[in-house]
Amino acid sequence: MSKTELWHGVYPALLTPFTADGAIDYGMFEKNFRAQIDAGISGLIIAGTLGEASTLSTKEKFELLTFTRQHVPSNLPVVLNIAEQTTDDAVLFAREAEKRSADALMVLPPMRYRASDREVVTYFRTIATATSLPIMIYNNPVDYGIYVTLDMFEQLAESPNIQAVKESTRDITNVTRMLNRFGERFKIMGGVDTLALESQVAGAHGSVAGLVDAFPRETVAIFRLVQAGLLSEALEIYRWFMPLLELDIHPRLVQYIKLAATAEKLSNEHVRAPRLPLEGEERARVQKIIDDALATRPVLPDYLNLPLAALTDKVS
Repeated sequence: MSKTELWHGVYPALLTPFTADGAIDYGMFEKNFRAQIDAGISGLIIAGTLGEASTLSTKEKFELLTFTRQHVPSNLPVVLNIAEQTTDDAVLFAREAEKRSADALMVLPPMRYRASDREVVTYFRTIATATSLPIMIYNNPVDYGIYVTLDMFEQLAESPNIQAVKESTRDITNVTRMLNRFGERFKIMGGVDTLALESQVAGAHGSVAGLVDAFPRETVAIFRLVQAGLLSEALEIYRWFMPLLELDIHPRLVQYIKLAATAEKLSNEHVRAPRLPLEGEERARVQKIIDDALATRPVLPDYLNLPLAALTDKVS
């Protein structure tokens, strides 16, 4: 089978389920990504923020990669996240990821350090030089304090394997700015659940999603309906989805989304310290959002059979 096109469609930022004693729960991990594949996602991202990368060892990240690559179809892209503290570590990580058959990398800016624009560009380009793997830059100034500007992307365009951006600036006009400046040079993946539909209508090529971990069919249905020009149908699902999608933009998004996925039997609530399980009023409040949504869940159309070869006039 030929490899599915990179940077198009819905890419779940997969959770990393744990057992009660803190080990990776590979059985639940596989159950979740199989549900994603059945729902029609286009690729998988592992060991990202939702995957609790900050509490995974380097060894565990590569074990997750090996397990995923062994259990998913060979044509499905598997993207490994890089969130290292030093350039040297990031370079070593990228080279090892390539050896272990990752299909692409998602790269965060330098962590724990408010780097200058020159330092950020150099960091990204050094990683790109060290590997032939395609790279998606994670542009999230809200959470990580570093804004990758259009002028910085102009410099990054000199590295041919820097191919895409996870657009998480929260500024929907940035999709248009990127397209106006670079055309199709960079693929744009919307990175904020509460702006997913808006990003897609503005021209994003897909989404890196969070609540997809709990609701894969609804997430993919919205994308495919937008692609088919069926905006009213997409909006109906999106408006139902919004209270759940707002769980993705909270500091405890990992716990919130794990709770939602647990309701769908696609995860459990276990997290690794320093994160702690939800309790008390907060857990009850989030559980009510989930329960209310499940009680009014929409019936989905046959979204997997919508034409996706090209955008229709309604979207273009």
